[in-house]
Amino acid sequence: MRTNFRSLRMLLSLALVVVAVTVVAAQTVANGPYYALPSWAQKLPSTTRFIVLANWNNEAVLDRETGLVWEREPPMTMHQWRAAVRLCPLGRVTGGRMGWRLPSIHELASLLDPSKVYPASALPDGHPFVNVDDVHAAYWSATSSASTDPVNDAWFVIPPNAAGFRVAIIEKTNPAIRVWCVRGPSNADAY
Repeated sequence: MRTNFRSLRMLLSLALVVVAVTVVAAQTVANGPYYALPSWAQKLPSTTRFIVLANWNNEAVLDRETGLVWEREPPMTMHQWRAAVRLCPLGRVTGGRMGWRLPSIHELASLLDPSKVYPASALPDGHPFVNVDDVHAAYWSATSSASTDPVNDAWFVIPPNAAGFRVAIIEKTNPAIRVWCVRGPSNADAY
């Protein structure tokens, strides 16, 4: 009788271990309602790539390809580069959050669709951004130019022309460039 009781107890203990292992194996690391593991190697259609963040008062957009959060409606005002660099971290509360910064040229260019031809928007079809005038307006990046004069020149995204969209270098004192802030991990260009 004692042997049967021990055997039963060991069998129940083994069953609990099997159940515990099964439960652990059944857990998922699936993406939540907004999140995808960002990978610059994935290419998503804009209908699933961009998510307007409702819990940020619909004022921000998650880019599931890069993991960056963009202002949904960047201001129409224009600034010199030094003012733009200060404006994002110091003057921006969007969706009830601070922690914004000027994007690098790589991050800013990642929003553009290279297949687009002038005069169409360079942003992907179906994007959720509001008042982003990428046909007529240019946007600053935090990236200084290493090939010309890093003290006085910075990269920016310029409107598409007959040759397509481009990025270019301009003097940081140019007051006719807009600011589009981003939120995400810091990069080498962040100020």
